[in-house]
Amino acid sequence: MGLVTMIRVAVLGACGRMGQEVVKAVAGADDMELVGACDVTCEGRPIGDIVGWPELRVPVEISCEAMLNRAKPDAVVDFAKPFVIENTRLAIKNGSVPIIGTTGLTVGELEEIDRLSREAGVAAMVIPNFAVGAVLMMKLAAEAARYMPNVEIIELHHDKKIDAPSGTAIKTAEMIHEARKAAAMEPEKPMGGDDPARGENRNGVHVHSVRLPGLVAHQEVIFGGTGQTLTIRHDSIDRTSFMPGVLLALRKASGLQGLVYGLDKLL
Repeated sequence: MGLVTMIRVAVLGACGRMGQEVVKAVAGADDMELVGACDVTCEGRPIGDIVGWPELRVPVEISCEAMLNRAKPDAVVDFAKPFVIENTRLAIKNGSVPIIGTTGLTVGELEEIDRLSREAGVAAMVIPNFAVGAVLMMKLAAEAARYMPNVEIIELHHDKKIDAPSGTAIKTAEMIHEARKAAAMEPEKPMGGDDPARGENRNGVHVHSVRLPGLVAHQEVIFGGTGQTLTIRHDSIDRTSFMPGVLLALRKASGLQGLVYGLDKLL
């Protein structure tokens, strides 16, 4: 058997809840090596002390640039909040593939990341949701929208989530819009207009955001038709649900170029 080529991985936001799960997932993968950890907290401490894996002696660094220069990772998983595009610029310049799980990026930032990655000949990934079940929920919603164009989204997340609507809800609304357009299906316009109580209008889909302690990440896509409704729901009840998608993105990173938006592009 040949030697396994190890994927060198660094994590931004390594001390946060998602960052810690990524650290453990990468450290537990046979084909990956954790080479860098960056966070504005816990500077100088071994990341293993933070996640409860004392054998991990990679120190937490506060400077992304210094960490990239030292560790030279193949890919950088970014769950730092708030999103800092300069870190993405530095990763691409370093030849590392940025894999961004932090949501709330602007259209301008997405366009810049796409341009920079193509110029550098590397991939860059922006993944609103790493859960495979969530990707299937979005795909099924897009298919249903071809036949039932009247739809609304309710997304529910923990109370520490900064952005609203969620990146998953925005991506779902975009996919529904494209599916309705392709099928030449127009939704009815319900009463209520643009009253804030009707949620935010994204691509002709009303999106309602709930933020409460006790939640992780949940989304309902509710379709209405004559005498019937259809509900497609996905629930992440633990942050480990996102880790198979993170590892999938890391394993696909070296073979792509330009911006990859959404885990569905990798399945």
